[in-house]
Amino acid sequence: MNILTFPSDQELNEAGAGIVTGLVQTNPGAVLGLATGSTPIGVYSEMIKSFRKGMVSYRRVSTFNLDEYAGLPREHPQSYYSYMRTHLFDHIDVPESNIHIPDGTAANVREECERYDRLLEQTGQIDLQILGLGHNGHIGFNEPDHALIRGTHAVRLSETTRQANARFFNSIDEVPTHAITMGVGTILKAKTILLIVKGSDKAGIVHTSLTGPITTECPASLLQTHPHLVVLLDTEAGRFFG
Repeated sequence: MNILTFPSDQELNEAGAGIVTGLVQTNPGAVLGLATGSTPIGVYSEMIKSFRKGMVSYRRVSTFNLDEYAGLPREHPQSYYSYMRTHLFDHIDVPESNIHIPDGTAANVREECERYDRLLEQTGQIDLQILGLGHNGHIGFNEPDHALIRGTHAVRLSETTRQANARFFNSIDEVPTHAITMGVGTILKAKTILLIVKGSDKAGIVHTSLTGPITTECPASLLQTHPHLVVLLDTEAGRFFG
């Protein structure tokens, strides 16, 4: 585990983007696991800057997103498909055919989960998986539970998670109650995991996740078992790590 703390948002974002672009420069056909939410936006912005400077191309890259809200069509402004187009895909040269995001409107959710897992298996191991961290320790939309599902699956979102995401919607009533998420087993198969956390409100759960007991009641604690985990924190989220 490699934990790095940064005094400014800009330095953290540049470091995160540097890890991604460095991988793609050395492995142009890399498979990237991508996350959404407010945390990685700055990293994606720095990736776009590097692309516009001609430092990197994503033409041969494949991407797999962690999750998608159930019931939101792609064109909905708060779908994760829309998020990825707005914050990254519309600004780099990754082909549409290489972009993979669960279909939140699938008529048969189980079949959609199985389809997504087959795509992951066919493409091969994810080279770099970007993760954020929920206030309750969730990664992707894998919520705390007595047991966790290995593969892609549907999940009922906890009220903590819905409240945290309500800021992106007009009201809590508009926040979906369910989502499709990559399983923890799939996440842990990635060659490298890049966990990015910002804010004083996450300091406690960061400490619990990285130093506390390994338990499904804190899904992020399972990251302690990964052989190549890189953690990027701002000074507020990393205050317990000095």
